[in-house]
Amino acid sequence: MPIEVIMPKVDMDMVSGTFAVWHIAEGALVEKGAALFDIETDKSAMEVESPATGHLHHISASPGQVVAVGTAVGWIYAAGEVVGAAPSTNPHPAEAETSGSAAPVPASDAGLPSRSGSDAVGIRATPLARRLAREAGIALEKIAGSGPHGRIQRADIEAVQNLAAAVKADAAPTPAPVFVTPAQADAAPATAPTGPVLESLRKIYAGREFEEVALDGMRKIIAARLTEAKSTIPHFYLRRDIQLDALMAFRAQLNNSVGARGIKLSINDFIIKACALALQDNPDCNAVWAGDRVLKMKASDVAVAVAIEGGLFTPVLRDAEFKSLSKLSAEMKDLAARARARKLALHEYQGGSFAISNLGMMGIDNFDAIISPPHASILAVGAGVRKPVCDATGEIVVATIMSVTLSVDHRVIDGALGAQFLTSIKTYLESPMNLVA
Repeated sequence: MPIEVIMPKVDMDMVSGTFAVWHIAEGALVEKGAALFDIETDKSAMEVESPATGHLHHISASPGQVVAVGTAVGWIYAAGEVVGAAPSTNPHPAEAETSGSAAPVPASDAGLPSRSGSDAVGIRATPLARRLAREAGIALEKIAGSGPHGRIQRADIEAVQNLAAAVKADAAPTPAPVFVTPAQADAAPATAPTGPVLESLRKIYAGREFEEVALDGMRKIIAARLTEAKSTIPHFYLRRDIQLDALMAFRAQLNNSVGARGIKLSINDFIIKACALALQDNPDCNAVWAGDRVLKMKASDVAVAVAIEGGLFTPVLRDAEFKSLSKLSAEMKDLAARARARKLALHEYQGGSFAISNLGMMGIDNFDAIISPPHASILAVGAGVRKPVCDATGEIVVATIMSVTLSVDHRVIDGALGAQFLTSIKTYLESPMNLVA
């Protein structure tokens, strides 16, 4: 039998993905495990491997197309197999449990992987997921759960509902081109105008030279996620000036000692370590927002923003509180290099409770960063600038001052707690011996 090639689910929240490129042509031979096609996520272009050896036929996805998770995008035929019409992927549509004028679109219709009839016996599902499925008329046996041992969770039911809405919208007449909301850009075509019509803008700028640049999938999703974050997370901001002179002297001393081993520590390495220890000192800040609760993390998993062409990554340094400065430095250099080459694995840029965004090396004195959900905070780091300051005796001296801004999710961290956290970071950076003690 031919082997189905599907759009994979690479993220728990993923409902659909943007197809990027085929590496194998229609009818060509492909080996199992070889690169078959690329998809675009919110962080990178991910390579998908072939599930079998054979000839690829019935290609149904094209570059730039948004494809629902679980949808067949091609079929692989073994040598000697007869290639006929594309096999059906939806032989048994699910029946709604409740009657009504418009039954919800079941999981199989929405392109999600479904269970066989024998697997439907003893379905694993949380009580909340069962209730939501019953209310929405969704058959649980048609859903592949994302929880432990395939257990169906609330997120799986919501994913089916979101995708059903997208499929329904896709079947409707296509409206005039409009600027759409971020959520729509990530999934379905726009169903109602939410901003100026593109043609109206073209008329406004008629006579002025401009270039229309279509957003790629990565840029669309980044825009969607950041707009959602800024719109839904109640940000507040805490600012401190940090005196760097002691840290810079300490860094120079360490680099002189370890330079022969090929190690060169950056200021950012010290900032990562300081934040990791500060999270341990303020465990209520080491948390993520989980909808109706907060998840308090044990380890300090620190994400660091890395700019790439067309977007950014936030690779995560896990257990950063236990790692030496040289270990953090080497790991960060490796992650940054692979991020710029778009070679990071999914687990390397997901997770963490806190992030650092450093624009100081670009000459930015200070800025406010947007929190990336589900993180509870992010530290925006500016450049170290020589400024006149008062020392402990009241004398005016010149010192190197770095301005930092902590963006905080008020649902997780209150003002006083955030202030304590930022003070801990400042203390570690101004007394750098504590970073290695």
